[in-house]
Amino acid sequence: MTALIIIAVIVVIIVLMYNSLVAKKNQVDNIFAGIDAVLKKRYNLIPNLVSSVQQYMQHERGILEKVTELRSQAMKPGISDEQKIALDKQITSALGSIMVAVENYPDLKANENVMHLQRSLSEIEAQIAAARRAYNQAVTDYNNAIEMIPTNILANMMHYTRKQVFEITEDERKNVDVGALFKQ
Repeated sequence: MTALIIIAVIVVIIVLMYNSLVAKKNQVDNIFAGIDAVLKKRYNLIPNLVSSVQQYMQHERGILEKVTELRSQAMKPGISDEQKIALDKQITSALGSIMVAVENYPDLKANENVMHLQRSLSEIEAQIAAARRAYNQAVTDYNNAIEMIPTNILANMMHYTRKQVFEITEDERKNVDVGALFKQ
């Protein structure tokens, strides 16, 4: 009788660990799908932004072409989550370059359409930042679960591997020069 109770307790523990691992993996997938939706909103905004600024920004043609190319790559079906994360970093950097370049064109900066696009892009970037925080927390919980004892044993048997978190680019780590911003 005691042996049956011990076996039942072990089975219950294994089932709880299994369910916990599956729940954490599904949470990561669910939050990444939310990031995908916000990134899609940003990808849809990019053609409008590029068409609005390209007639003014002939000298920054390379930046605009880069953003368009990165958007095309990001919209391809079947790319991995790691590729999406890498492309997101590049698009974020390129869009930042466009917004800095807009500051050099007073007519463009005052354009109502460009101002609306900048506000929309700013809102989407805030949504992406919030989604990244939620995703990184879910990935951290998941990675902890698959690396800690005793769930790591079950995670290895289920072939679960570490997930990559969103990290900011080197440019985003630099301090903002507030004095330069007010001089513009």
